[in-house]
Amino acid sequence: MATKIGGVGTAAALTGGLLCLLSMSSVQFGSAFSASAIASYGAFGTTWMRLIWAAVLLAIIVRPPIFSYSRAQWQTAALLGASMAGMTLCFFAAIERIPLGLAVAIDFLGPLAVATFAFGLGWRLVWPLIAGAGVLMLAHDGTGWIGDKAGILFAFGAATGWALYIILMKKAGNAFVGLQGLSMSLIIAAIVATPFGLVDSDRMTVDGAISIFGLAILVPLLPYALEMIALRRMTMSSFGILMSLEPAMGALAGFLVLAQPMTVAQIAGTVLVVAASAGATATTA
Repeated sequence: MATKIGGVGTAAALTGGLLCLLSMSSVQFGSAFSASAIASYGAFGTTWMRLIWAAVLLAIIVRPPIFSYSRAQWQTAALLGASMAGMTLCFFAAIERIPLGLAVAIDFLGPLAVATFAFGLGWRLVWPLIAGAGVLMLAHDGTGWIGDKAGILFAFGAATGWALYIILMKKAGNAFVGLQGLSMSLIIAAIVATPFGLVDSDRMTVDGAISIFGLAILVPLLPYALEMIALRRMTMSSFGILMSLEPAMGALAGFLVLAQPMTVAQIAGTVLVVAASAGATATTA
């Protein structure tokens, strides 16, 4: 009989862990590779096209029965889609203005807050405080504060969107079959993002729209699929602890792809954010 870890087979758990790492790599390196597209077509325009491609591709695969859903299902999909649009628009607007590692660290405060406050306040407030200290260390390069105020605000907007996304995704998972909820939400997210995307529409070209197709696969289609498969093979606590590596992955992607260096203090700040995220997940599992 195969060894069990928390009721999950060892081989399945290891496979799930590998899928999580692939998902994080796809998200963070996909974000880093988006830098040139953002510079050419704008953060909002690039995000808009990304959501359109993701929505179209998943709709073709899933083929959701749009006219058969109840009012409650539509409301759930609308709320999730709006949070996805806000999260994505804010995140890519943030990385246009501040280093990727800092943006991801601030962004991760959203799910960290959900993990902390969902199980009451008390001593668990230590985790967001540790993460906050880590973010402050990341925001200082030794000579001064980095990034502009707008970039920081966009990053906190993305964190808020990610927190809402986690709460609403669970609700959508219970309300829809398979990936139908995700497909409907992506369609709505693309619609919600349209007014913002039109701001950069004069910069968009046919070649640009085609090139963003690959970015849409890296983020969000591939990560969503990998994470869904991973969750079927591992416990929620193991999943959460592994995903806490995302800020470190973001810093690594920023360094390797965008040549964004980090001081020793900034590396220590990343470690604090990762440790706080892992600690919050482990103590609320």
